[in-house]
Amino acid sequence: MPTYSAELPRRATVRPFAVWKTGLLAAGGWLAFALYSSEAPNAIRDWPYTRELANLSLTVAALLALIALLPGPVVRLADRLRPAGPWLLALPLLLGLWQLATAKLGLLPVPFFAPPQALLEVYAEDWPRLAESLLHSFWLLANGVLLGSAGGFVAGVSIGWSQRIGYWLHPVLRILGPVPSTALLPICFFIFPSSWGASVFLIALATWFPVTVLTWSGVASVDRAYYDVARTLGASERFLIFRVAIPAALPHVFVGLFMGLGASFSVLVVAEMMGVKAGLGWYLQWAQGWAAYANMYAALLVMALLCSGLITALFLIRDRVLSWQKGAVKW
Repeated sequence: MPTYSAELPRRATVRPFAVWKTGLLAAGGWLAFALYSSEAPNAIRDWPYTRELANLSLTVAALLALIALLPGPVVRLADRLRPAGPWLLALPLLLGLWQLATAKLGLLPVPFFAPPQALLEVYAEDWPRLAESLLHSFWLLANGVLLGSAGGFVAGVSIGWSQRIGYWLHPVLRILGPVPSTALLPICFFIFPSSWGASVFLIALATWFPVTVLTWSGVASVDRAYYDVARTLGASERFLIFRVAIPAALPHVFVGLFMGLGASFSVLVVAEMMGVKAGLGWYLQWAQGWAAYANMYAALLVMALLCSGLITALFLIRDRVLSWQKGAVKW
């Protein structure tokens, strides 16, 4: 036993061959991309921020090399980055192909297609407007998704639990559910006093439908034996709803939340293009109007990162809330 505990720290700091090999290969790829960006001639003109892009790639290459070679606590960081190893190898190759087709050979027409350094220029020089648009979109999305999720959760539990409530809500669900939220834009802009309120309602409506349907399905599919056992032990109606039905339906609820979050993003962009005076959708429309396609691509990348970050956060919340069902949830 003492021998095992003495060897354990030494084993934890041993770096597998595959870890440092993948790290060094990725570092070499980023180094090659940096040299290619700075030294290879451009076909049309010298793009701004080419040198900055090369320096950023050199920094990434140096960090990957250090993570691959340094011992001690850095081993844990290398282990966490191991699943991303193939992507760390592929990204410099993809960026190199992108730059080859745009800046180096000019195969794709300008200004419709911009090289990577053009996006870097947008982030460096237009970041105040882009950051303001991001904050507006996040606040609008948060209000709509929270309202839609809360309403969908209550409606789904009510339909799944009470046949009387389901009798009245089923027709509403069947009528409003298949209708795209964006089709209601003219009506919402007429009813609501501001375009912001109309946009929040449309996002909430897009989130409400999948959350309602999946919550309803989760509550309705709970095994009746659970209710019988709880009633035998003297459980009240309130206890059956909050301690039996809702916990058992939570995996379905999170599926609805994921679906609602994806639907809300498409509605967000359309709503901001139509009436809201700020946000990523507004920024996209502004960039298209001025033929600033690099700004458009930069906003699309920010939007993709925002969506990915929110989905990752929702996964973390799900794992936390459903920790008692670990092993039963496979997605």
